[in-house]
Amino acid sequence: MTTEKLSAVGLRSERGPVLIGVMLSTALVALDATIIATAVPSIVRDLGGFSQFPWLFSIYLLTQAVTVPLYGKLADVVGRRPVLFFGIAVFLAGSVLCGVAWSMPALIIARSVQGIGAGAVLPMTITVVGDLYSVEERARVQGYVASVWGAASVIGPALGGVFSEYLSWRWIFFVNIPLGAVATWMLWRSFHERVERRRHNLDVPGALLLIAGSSLVILGLLEGGVAWGWGSVMSLTVFGLGAVALVAFVLVERRTDEPVLPLWVFRHRVLLGGNLASVAIGVVLIGLTSYVPTFVQGVLGTGALVAGFAVAAMTVGWPVAAWMSGRFYLRIGFRNTAVIGSFIVVLGAVLVALLAPTSTVLAVALACFVVGAGLGLCSAPTMVAVQSVVDWQRRGVVTATNMFCRNLGSALGVAVFGAVANATLAHRFAHPPAAVAGRLPSSADAASRVLGGHSAAGPMTGFVRSALYDAGHNVFRGVLIAAVALVLVLWLMPRRTHPIDAA
Repeated sequence: MTTEKLSAVGLRSERGPVLIGVMLSTALVALDATIIATAVPSIVRDLGGFSQFPWLFSIYLLTQAVTVPLYGKLADVVGRRPVLFFGIAVFLAGSVLCGVAWSMPALIIARSVQGIGAGAVLPMTITVVGDLYSVEERARVQGYVASVWGAASVIGPALGGVFSEYLSWRWIFFVNIPLGAVATWMLWRSFHERVERRRHNLDVPGALLLIAGSSLVILGLLEGGVAWGWGSVMSLTVFGLGAVALVAFVLVERRTDEPVLPLWVFRHRVLLGGNLASVAIGVVLIGLTSYVPTFVQGVLGTGALVAGFAVAAMTVGWPVAAWMSGRFYLRIGFRNTAVIGSFIVVLGAVLVALLAPTSTVLAVALACFVVGAGLGLCSAPTMVAVQSVVDWQRRGVVTATNMFCRNLGSALGVAVFGAVANATLAHRFAHPPAAVAGRLPSSADAASRVLGGHSAAGPMTGFVRSALYDAGHNVFRGVLIAAVALVLVLWLMPRRTHPIDAA
């Protein structure tokens, strides 16, 4: 550890135990993400509301995204430790609420509480790694942290499938409690820091405007074409108010002394390219994790356990590639490594878009693995790049901004993809063939008839499977478009990185 890091951070702990605590905290969020993706069909069968299930992802991602910048600012003011502990506590409280949810709206509200906690956990763990390790060391340590996602990708779908098929989906949330307790204990014992205290002014107006504007835009994307028409007065009002709030947010950030999301992070090429790449990565990631399990169960007719392992292939490829990326970016640079990864993402997205109703689960898993490998080569270099060009006092902000962009991309992605899927299903169910006319409702909730792989064969089941395929195929086309956009935005990053001035 360098003298600069010791004087700036004031850490009095050994790095090994802290790294273990960071990995456990990461596992807390990673495990929950992989478990719920495979349990959605079971949740829908129990609570109903297939058309509402995108909210389980979007509300979580939205609350996570809009709180990340605030946590990043707080971390640079009061230190990483209190923010991280707060996030773990809120996440565990949200997990308990999810486990006892009695309806889909109640579960959606509980997921928002989880998102508020996750908004602190993930950026803080990444920031702590940036504080403790040099650029050269992060190549190795990022592989360790990324391996948590690989382990969660195997354990999570397995637990989700077992809980969904043999116990109850509610256990996917209760399992967070012991894991969170161990992570808290490890960090409490090993992670200590000394932070220079000085007076700060928190940007409360900016934070509120960011939350309001982002929430309204996501609401308009999710409910447009479902609860109200795209061109209706309600739709125009929601989008209009969201746009006004976001414009006001930019104006506030330009005038405040300590903005919650400083605009200078978008003025430098390395930060701008890295942040836009994170938006595209978030869109690709959520498109697959949200709809691959539904595709495998509803179209291919498998159970939750098999569907879980299909999507797990993506999160296995991710950490493997992230670990390898460290060796690459130290030799050929951050941008070149990320660009190579983006082309691999495009290849995987093409494979996903070519999936057919007759495809095998192995073909789905292979396509997801390729996408995951590409994302691993993109995400790690871009994150290390944005951290490497600023000092400790601004590392929390730039890390949180990068995470905000990824979460915002996922929130926008699940909203757009949810609108696409719901519109496709609603159109198909509104115009059924004569063999099933009058036998199913003209809404997306009819899709729950075939989720789980245990429905009886017949004209209605075949029709619903066909409609689900069309919806999934349209979503996967959107994933491919986002993958191509990822290639383009990475060219904004310079070949070489240098320390930047925030002014």
